[in-house]
Amino acid sequence: MQRRMFLTSLATSVAAATAGNFARAQSASTNQPSASAEHEQQSAEPKPDMIDYLPASKSAYQHFATETETMLHQDVLSVWYPRSIDNVHGGFNADFARDWSPLPSQGKFSVFQGRMTWVAAQVTLRRPALREQYLPYVRHGADYLANVMWDKQDGGFYWGLADDGSISPVFTDHKHLYGISFCLYGLAAAYQATHDARDLELAQRAFHWTDEHAHDARNGGYFEWLKRDGTPLQAEPYAATVASVPPGGFPVGYKSMNTHIHLLESFTELLRVWPDPTLRGRAAELQHLVRDVITVEPGAMNLYFTNAWQAVPEHDSYGHDVEATCLIDEAGEVLAQAGAAPSTSERERTEKVGRMLVDHALAYGWDSVHGGLYHSGFFTGKPDDLLKEWWVQMESLNTLLLLHERYGRTTDVYWKAFQLQWHWIQQYQLDHEFRGEYELIKPDGTPVSTTKGKMWKAAYHESRALMNVNERLQRLAAAAE
Repeated sequence: MQRRMFLTSLATSVAAATAGNFARAQSASTNQPSASAEHEQQSAEPKPDMIDYLPASKSAYQHFATETETMLHQDVLSVWYPRSIDNVHGGFNADFARDWSPLPSQGKFSVFQGRMTWVAAQVTLRRPALREQYLPYVRHGADYLANVMWDKQDGGFYWGLADDGSISPVFTDHKHLYGISFCLYGLAAAYQATHDARDLELAQRAFHWTDEHAHDARNGGYFEWLKRDGTPLQAEPYAATVASVPPGGFPVGYKSMNTHIHLLESFTELLRVWPDPTLRGRAAELQHLVRDVITVEPGAMNLYFTNAWQAVPEHDSYGHDVEATCLIDEAGEVLAQAGAAPSTSERERTEKVGRMLVDHALAYGWDSVHGGLYHSGFFTGKPDDLLKEWWVQMESLNTLLLLHERYGRTTDVYWKAFQLQWHWIQQYQLDHEFRGEYELIKPDGTPVSTTKGKMWKAAYHESRALMNVNERLQRLAAAAE
């Protein structure tokens, strides 16, 4: 039975459901307005969006399963494939305008190429009706990674190349672990979809090359920015400024949360098909680093670190927090399947940290008026970047439903947040005229830019989230019978 209600003061609701964690966090803030200022602020606050709230039930799960599957096909797969296939130079084209007409190319970026190959492979594996259509796309992407993006002289995947496959001044001839990770990720999924030994062999070579050249045997984790021959570039000692990686902005000579959560993701994907002892050990090491070193109480992740894992002051990225919840959880499951089952205390630690990250993001980064997570802020204060980025919204949807599945018997807060998040995506993030998602949305609900595709905006986040959410909703519906 449907009933209309306002989903307001969600952070307060979550605080009660999580034994006061949010209330303690909020009281820690020293930026308390005066009573009169607070009254003026409240009177000026916009009214919350009104949505159809559905109690958790079989019919509700089925309803959202249908809607998410529709979005997957209508706003992701049908707009990206086969439109992005580059039949001239190979690989995938990234740059598209609002109406999906081509824009001037930024070149071939390793991250984009690996992600689009991974998406095609996942569709082949998880949507049988589309298998015959998407298998050629998988082969197309994997061949590009092997024949063009892989450096046949020195090994490793280039950070990026010009469209014709030549070294590009935009990307240089260097290599970054973030890009290598996604190329490996795409190949591991391609092997699952095609069973072509070439894909697995290259994924294995990429892992060995990465581990040989970039693993930090002393401190754990990986050096990130490498010369063409695989030599890590270090930070300039005692320098007042830090160089940045073109075009990603990673600080040269430092370790990053972002690279390491995605190394965990790609190693987990490869571990599904290759239970190598060294790979298993590195995946466990990365899970520990993400869960126990990068993540800190009360539920935030530091962004950058020295090589010895000393945190460098920065903002809290709410989207990465909720994304990491799923990644450390998935890693634990795959490690168990590969013969490295975590202890009960380790499993409980993973679940506790994952929930802590989400609760903190909801307490500080959540828009309880319209739904959606803001971009970033200080870990105990209000967000200072109020833009809403498409991938953050999709990863949030995925993680909120995961926590509802796990804790829904004792609290409905994640289920309510899931629905308000879905409302935000449908109401504001989607382009209902030309389909697909806008990259960034302002606080007033209008897009910052109407560009639909660029080197950092592929079909990856939304495909993964929607497939995971749809499958979890179907499991929940079946269990509700």
